This record gives sequence, C-alpha cells and structure tokens, in this order.
Amino acid sequence: MKTLRYRPFSLDSKPLVGAFFFAGLFVLMGLGSAWYMEHNGHVVTGMDNQVVWGMPHVFAVFLIVAASGALNVASMGSVFGRAAYKPLARLSGLVAMALLMGGLAVLVLDLGRPDRLIVAMTSYNFKSIFAWNIFLYTGLLVITAAYLWTMMERRMNGYTKAAGVVAFLWRLALTTGTGLIFGFLMARQAYDAAVMAPMFIAMSFAFGLAIFFLLMLGLYEGDGRPVGDYIVNRMGKLLGLFVAAVMYFTFVQHATNLYAPEHHGVERFILLDGGAITTLFWVGQVIIGGLIPLVLLFPLGSGKLGRGRVSVASVLVILGGLAQVYVIIVGGQSYPLVLFPGWEVSSSFYDGVVADYHASLPEIGLGIGGIAIAGLIVLVGTKVLDFMPVSLADEEVDPHHS
Repeated sequence: MKTLRYRPFSLDSKPLVGAFFFAGLFVLMGLGSAWYMEHNGHVVTGMDNQVVWGMPHVFAVFLIVAASGALNVASMGSVFGRAAYKPLARLSGLVAMALLMGGLAVLVLDLGRPDRLIVAMTSYNFKSIFAWNIFLYTGLLVITAAYLWTMMERRMNGYTKAAGVVAFLWRLALTTGTGLIFGFLMARQAYDAAVMAPMFIAMSFAFGLAIFFLLMLGLYEGDGRPVGDYIVNRMGKLLGLFVAAVMYFTFVQHATNLYAPEHHGVERFILLDGGAITTLFWVGQVIIGGLIPLVLLFPLGSGKLGRGRVSVASVLVILGGLAQVYVIIVGGQSYPLVLFPGWEVSSSFYDGVVADYHASLPEIGLGIGGIAIAGLIVLVGTKVLDFMPVSLADEEVDPHHS
C-alpha cells in the first residue's frame, strides 16, 4: 500500500458546496423547531406524562449510538491492524464526533429549558446512569480529539495505537451505558434486561458503519475522487456481519422475554397487538433493517457487492435502525406500567391504558436538525483540515493489489 496523501475537498465541488447550504437550512429548521417548543411548551408536542421521551429522543439516541459505531472504522485500522481501514481513520474520528454532537444537540434543545443543562453539569447523582453518561459522552469527544491529533501530527504518530485502544474501550463503555439507560429501568416491562447492553453495541456497529459508508461515498463522489471496489466490498461484508449481530441480539431479547411469564403482555403488545409499534417492528426493523440488507450484502454466487448494493443496504439499515430505536423508546413507554402484578388497574390518570403517541412536526424537525448539524460538522471539517485521502482506489488501499 502506497503512502497516502490527504487534502480538503475543493470549493469547485458544486455537490459538496450545495450540500453545505442544504444542511444549513435544515439546521435552521431544527433551531426553529426548538424555539417553537420552548416558547409554547411541550404541549405542542405529542409527548405527555406517559410518553415522556418522544421523537427527538429517538433521533438523539440513534445519533449517539451511531457515533460510537462510526469510530469503529478507525479502530479496525489502528487497534486491529486492518490496513484497508487505516486511510479512513481520520474521517472516522470526525464522523464520530459529528454524530455525537448532533445527538447531544437534540437532547439539549429538547430540554425545554436548555440553560438547565448547567444543573446537570454541576450536580451529579452517581446512582443515576444518566449522570455517568454525561462523562461518557464528553469523554468520548475529548478522547477522539486526542486520537485524531496522534494521527494528524507526525511527531505524535507513535501514540496512535495507544490512543486508539483507549478510544475503543471508551466507546464500548459509552454504548453500554446508553443501553443500560433502558436495561436498568426495571419498572418498564419492555426494558429491564441486561441484553440491552450488547444489543446496543451491535446496533452502534451497524448504524455507524452504514452512516459512515454513505458519507464517505458522498464526499468522494462529490469531489470527484476515486473509490475502489476493494474498500467498498470490505465495508459491505463487515456491515452484513453487524446487521446479523443486531438480528441475533434482538432475537435473544424477545426470546428471553417470552420465556418469562411476567413479560408476556409487553411481548404480545410489541409483536402482535401494538398497531404502529408492531408494524414498525416487523416491517421497519426486521424486514427493511435486517432481512433485506442481509440478502443484499450476502448474495448467492457473487463475489463483489458493488457500491450501489452496499449504498441501498446502508440506507435500509439506517431506516431500520430508526424504527428499532422508536420501538424501544416509544413502544417501551406506550405499554402501561405494571403497578400491581396480577391485578387490573384503571384510574383517571390512564393507568393500565396503552399510550397513544403521535410525533408532532416540531419534534421531527428538531431530530432532522440534529442530523443536519452532524452533516454540517463533517462538511466543514473535511473542507478545513486533511481528513480525506486523495484517493481510495484499489492500488492505494488494497495491500494485496499488484
């Protein structure tokens, strides 16, 4: 493999310049949505005292989980010694930081009173997994920045592997902490499961790699730079393995719940009687986000995948991922709390009643704004600094190319 040259994309690239302004418009839409909800109160959203985490939280958790997975490309190169991924390590770190900042921006702007974040940053309850996650999120930003420094500063290159190991372990802890937000919620029948931690790790690998592949391909094709079949096939096959892992842990989660009688009610709600939640689970999560990508990424009798096939699979994985996070967050809250097991409960507060949640346009606008913030950070970063190799052609990145 040859010594790679890095340079920012050119302002002559009309597609990327257009994407910059396009992302800026969606950022403004997200800020406008946040202002509208802050000014009028959460009564203008679909959230209430039953479903307190709505569509903004779906986008935020999806972006935060994907951020950890996007950094996996850098880990494959510097930690596990996979030469094919080393040229993309810088871009991987940038995408990871961008996705994390986009997700955190959605969470902060959905607080209603963003200034109250100061309380969360100065007063800690270490019995709460939320308090631990504040350190995990900010820590990943600092560690990834240091990781990028060791890669981009020649005199620090000797520390790249050590920084990569720290970043790898930290992002595993981050995704575990995010999964345990739900795993530790014993009051919710849909949560309360240790399998949430490894399932969120598998989800992060799949979602992050799918987003990274699409961003990488868009940046290179937008700037007219070559991308060879070798890196496309390697990333496609890796994405297929991650999708299979998500499907496996999803099966384990629901099989375990079906084995325990106290979870039969919530499992019937999600798998059979949940209406939109059930449709999103089977059609969105299982078929669109799982089975179809597996068929695309593991074709019978074909060696090469092709960028079109991997791109379609990546889009489907992202859509299926959003459906999966929606089912976990909204579906888990929609099923009523089991206050007195074995007894039927009803009151004026809708105890024992399935919640009816419909996301409002401001909620969706805020979530899309978080995605746009992440995209804008990637575009600015790749324009200002040397994150992108000049070429990803086979002769540049394939260690076995002759």
